Amino acid sequence: MPPMSMEPAGADADNAFDLSMAVAQLASNGTDLRIMLKLLVAQLSGVLGDRIAVERTGGRFRKSEEIKSVQITLGDDTLRAEVEGATVRCSVGHASGGIRIRSEQVGMDAWLTRLLATLNDEASHSEQTRLALEHIVIGGST
Repeated sequence: MPPMSMEPAGADADNAFDLSMAVAQLASNGTDLRIMLKLLVAQLSGVLGDRIAVERTGGRFRKSEEIKSVQITLGDDTLRAEVEGATVRCSVGHASGGIRIRSEQVGMDAWLTRLLATLNDEASHSEQTRLALEHIVIGGST
């Protein structure tokens, strides 16, 4: 399968993002998947608003900065990542008419690919999402 392009609408080929390269870059930068997830949440929280739900570790009175799970709803897809010890368990669910019709367990690479591809689609009509995606892919401050 050829790599998916992360080229924003109207951009020329010199400015195109390679989705497989972006996923590899994220994976290589985040040897600790929990840290990578925390960075993604920090980059996307302001952009996605109530479409991202983050559950943190800790009790009722003592919240931690460590992420227990994150759920991102983009269109009919729900991407969920749950931290279990040193690993992250990822799933992608798809709904139609508000009813979940399927959910599948995927690896972190596939989860990131789906997330970035969906964000890329949204970035074609949202400047804020495009900027967040650029920060995730090429780095930068939020």
